[in-house]
Amino acid sequence: MILVTGATGNVGRQAVSQLVAAGAQVRALVRNPAKAAFPEGVEVVKGDLTDPSSLAPALEGVEKVFLIWPGFAAETAAKVVDLVAEHARGIVYLSANLPEDSTMFHKDVERLIQASPLEWTFLRPGGFAANTLGWAEQVRGGSVRWVYGAGARSLIHEADIAAVAVKALLSDELVGQAPVLSGPATVTQAEQVRIIGAAVGREVRWEEMPPEEAVAEMAAMWGDPDLAREAVEAWGEFVTAPEKVTDAVERLTGRPARSFEEWAADHAADFR
Repeated sequence: MILVTGATGNVGRQAVSQLVAAGAQVRALVRNPAKAAFPEGVEVVKGDLTDPSSLAPALEGVEKVFLIWPGFAAETAAKVVDLVAEHARGIVYLSANLPEDSTMFHKDVERLIQASPLEWTFLRPGGFAANTLGWAEQVRGGSVRWVYGAGARSLIHEADIAAVAVKALLSDELVGQAPVLSGPATVTQAEQVRIIGAAVGREVRWEEMPPEEAVAEMAAMWGDPDLAREAVEAWGEFVTAPEKVTDAVERLTGRPARSFEEWAADHAADFR
């Protein structure tokens, strides 16, 4: 039995579907089972990572856990990792490709897992293609206003992240590894907007936003000015140092990573 947390999110939903297709027994952890729809055979269990006391039923009989943390903080991570270690033998954690001195919570969660008796695999993707869904309303209006249009990222399709997760969950080949995952090529943010426009059949323009305005907008959304500034500064670095492209998806799954054009075509309806 494999437990997938964050099962209704972009990566989690893909992981559930791919695990089912591979013949695995899957349990999906969700906050509201009444609103969850999964393939036939998936066991749906109510639970919340921010409330560790709710997790015990979901962990009964579980061999491995795919851990996708919600939000931008992980105050309950220590208790969650302890609970997982009491029931399962392995964990695959959806982390992020970050500098070692990053203040993002992913590094704290990784350290907690490494200090536990669990067999672990950390998936460290760079930018998620799905994050551009945040532009959907602007795309419908014909222009996207954001920061650092010349910043180039190797955005990864959520299906490719899930495919590597499935490999790690269904075998022990990736135990102790932390592959850095990316899409097959770098694409500037301005070009991402053009590609999304092509997928939906309309021209969409890029409008440059001053960095300080972007920091203020992110801080209001996240509630953390320091985290917002760190994120915007990281986007700025991609102007002169594009996000790296790795071969990890193809090497680990046997198929090339999907392009941003493929992702945009898959999600065209979300932008219309």
